[in-house]
Amino acid sequence: MKRVLDLVGSGIGLLLLLPIGLVISILIWKEDFHSPFYLQERVGRKGEKFKMYKFRSMRIRKDADLQLTVGKDPRITRIGAWIRKYKVDELPQLWNVFIGDMSLVGPRPEVERYVLLYNDEQRHVLDVRPGITDYASLQYFDENRLLGESSDPERTYIEEIMPAKLKINLAYIPKAGIVEDIKIIFLTLKRIVS
Repeated sequence: MKRVLDLVGSGIGLLLLLPIGLVISILIWKEDFHSPFYLQERVGRKGEKFKMYKFRSMRIRKDADLQLTVGKDPRITRIGAWIRKYKVDELPQLWNVFIGDMSLVGPRPEVERYVLLYNDEQRHVLDVRPGITDYASLQYFDENRLLGESSDPERTYIEEIMPAKLKINLAYIPKAGIVEDIKIIFLTLKRIVS
């Protein structure tokens, strides 16, 4: 049933948001004449890697995948700051949901270098399909700001934020279901609007 919700929700979302997506793509492209999309390898269900789609919010750099985005990162473009603020950069992940790499709701997929730091218990988040939103994303909606206030963002993420988010996700997994997922989707939309 969850997969049906994912297919229907992502399919409708892709159709309804296509005009907005086209406008955003043009605005991103006009800023520096590079692709409006950013693909990053993430670790999904059962540890399988996949390419996660996003609207590109930063200038193109070879080391982009190796850095956390912290505070008012100088790599963020003008349109990028806006799409990140309203989480619009995540919209292309509806395609990841449609093709089955992701779910609308589930633990956010992580890059491999952080997944390699998971302990045996934390690795259970890989038992389910990753999602666009989850309780941890709601709790750490302003994660970028928190990292910006840290004297050592990488350490803060690895030692504080990542374990806390994993704990929240591990608590969600046994409760996962249509009702719970619809509640998380509603809370996410409410948070973005507010």
